[in-house]
Amino acid sequence: MSAPSATAFTRCGAGADGIAGMSPLVFGAVLFAAFLHALWNALIKTGTSKMTGMLIMTVVQGALGAVIGLCHPWPAGSVWFWLIGSGAFHAAYKLFLTYAYEQGDLSRVYPIARGAAPMVVTAISALFLSDVIAPVEYAGIFVLGAGIAIMAQGAFANGESRRLVPLALGSAMMTAGYSLVDGMGARIAGDAVLFVGWMFALDALIFAPACLVLRGPVVLRATRRDWTAGSCAALASFAAYAIAVWGMTQAPIALVAALRETSILFAMLIGWLVMKDRMDRTKAAAAALIVLGMGMTRL
Repeated sequence: MSAPSATAFTRCGAGADGIAGMSPLVFGAVLFAAFLHALWNALIKTGTSKMTGMLIMTVVQGALGAVIGLCHPWPAGSVWFWLIGSGAFHAAYKLFLTYAYEQGDLSRVYPIARGAAPMVVTAISALFLSDVIAPVEYAGIFVLGAGIAIMAQGAFANGESRRLVPLALGSAMMTAGYSLVDGMGARIAGDAVLFVGWMFALDALIFAPACLVLRGPVVLRATRRDWTAGSCAALASFAAYAIAVWGMTQAPIALVAALRETSILFAMLIGWLVMKDRMDRTKAAAAALIVLGMGMTRL
């Protein structure tokens, strides 16, 4: 998952004010967090059952979130509206992502799902919120759109399942939704850790019944490989998130957010070198455009 918006952490944490730059320690830690984000996606992709692996990951995270939430004061009534919305968006995000991974390669699905989200968030912020969008961010949206279009076209040209494109884009839309909701919710809660803890718990309460409705009891039949992949994915996802939050208290938030987008490059490398995904110049160029565009919208 992605960290709540930068604005939320400037309210709830140390923020970027007064921090001159990024130390080698923070740089390495955030880069490692980007790798972990790509890794948990790869673990879900390689599981025997992708839906079962995602369910295991979500339940493990939900248990950790509940423990964290119960160690903090009970959220105010107004916060629950945002928590439930966030949990619903996160659950929908993972459903779309799971279905996308059942249709396509990691190196095709991940860049589309990861790259389209900031494009949507920036566009919504410009149209409906009070955020000021710089010219470079508009340029970043254009570059992002070009990269995503090339990546999607590559799926059609290479005879891959066309279903992966709308599913990956659906995942991106849900990511955009929870990014906006998490940012507003964390501001209202006044405590990002409390908000995220309960969000994980509610995500599990929503995602688990949805899996049962969509796949039936068979989704609960987990192999040892499913448990290993799902549990490791949960730990990798949780660690990636915790490192990102910590990094945003130690260095300029925009730099941390931009550096995290290198997860796309890690996913491409894992897909190519480990999972033997097909790699060509068009796919590599599309990924480079997506990373560039994401960096432009973050800085």
